[in-house]
Amino acid sequence: MKTLSRKVADIAPSATIEISDRAAQMRAAGIDVIGLSIGEPDFPTPAHITRACIDALERGETHYAPSPGIPALREAIADKLQRENNIPCTAGQVVVACGAKDSIYETMEAVLNPGDEVLIIDPSWVSYEPCVQLAGGTAVHCSVRETDFQVDDRLLEALSPNTKMIVCNSPSNPSGAVMNDASLRLIADAAMDNDCYVLSDEIYEKLIYGKTHVSIGSFDGMADRTITVNGFSKAYAMTGWRIGYAAAPEPVAKQMIKVQQHTISHPATFAMHGAVAALTGDQQCVEDMRREFDIRRRYLIGALQAMGYETAPAEGAFYAYVKTGGDDMAVSGEWLSNAHVAVTPGTAFGTPGWVRLSYAASMDRLREAMQRIAALTE
Repeated sequence: MKTLSRKVADIAPSATIEISDRAAQMRAAGIDVIGLSIGEPDFPTPAHITRACIDALERGETHYAPSPGIPALREAIADKLQRENNIPCTAGQVVVACGAKDSIYETMEAVLNPGDEVLIIDPSWVSYEPCVQLAGGTAVHCSVRETDFQVDDRLLEALSPNTKMIVCNSPSNPSGAVMNDASLRLIADAAMDNDCYVLSDEIYEKLIYGKTHVSIGSFDGMADRTITVNGFSKAYAMTGWRIGYAAAPEPVAKQMIKVQQHTISHPATFAMHGAVAALTGDQQCVEDMRREFDIRRRYLIGALQAMGYETAPAEGAFYAYVKTGGDDMAVSGEWLSNAHVAVTPGTAFGTPGWVRLSYAASMDRLREAMQRIAALTE
């Protein structure tokens, strides 16, 4: 047989999905595994959103739609970005895709040429680098300060004449850190000085605790070089709906639409009508979920610190990033095998010696998980 794609062969499997699959196998064998490895809200999708989708199905919204998304949703997204994020945006700049992950991949395909470099700030979400690789680019990594998880001059040192894009993720997956104004301005200045794009992944913007979200695309001079990616999975508990979006400078958006036309065509038509209801309906459901996440966050961080663990600033998202030191792969393996608690090793995020725990689980399960982990060290 002829050789399969070398490009795909060089890409590592998703660590989060791999661990989730292993935990599922253990559960199938009758083992009570507490899954804290995957980033999925444990709440149901709010009823008014589900109802809008059902209504769309019942009136026959089951056929092809425009490739970049139905007009009502593109307009609602553009309005949201202007009103909430102070990002200049028209509906024509919005591309609705099958989740934020698909938006990120399409952005890479639309922007990158072979030899182009993308600067990724570690710790970083596991799929950024594979998306760069699939698009033919090269990922270059730099680290945040471990004291506060903010960007410093190491970002400038990692830039080169081949840098085409900087990936900015705030709040961060996996650390939960929210970039402060100094970090965002350093990235913006670097992008303008080096004539490169910024991909700003803002999927966790609604899940912030005691901080304020700022979009880098709102900064002077950044509207024409920022691709803002967001979606509905995290804030509205719509992971399985697979609806995300990007708002991009018009030339980039046109390229992304071409990628979409030849791959997914468009997201599910009826699901997009649910997404319209999410943006235009009552937002109290988002705040209710955020408050519950905050209760869990304070409990989990407190319990981990009481065990002697150092944690990253858990200012957003729904993750506790924990410094275990040593071999994080071995630690996460021990926690799964012996405590039956599934977490994600920091090596997957570019920071060995750390593990990520998701607190998108009930308080009862979080308490049980902490008891099991504490028992390993007694």
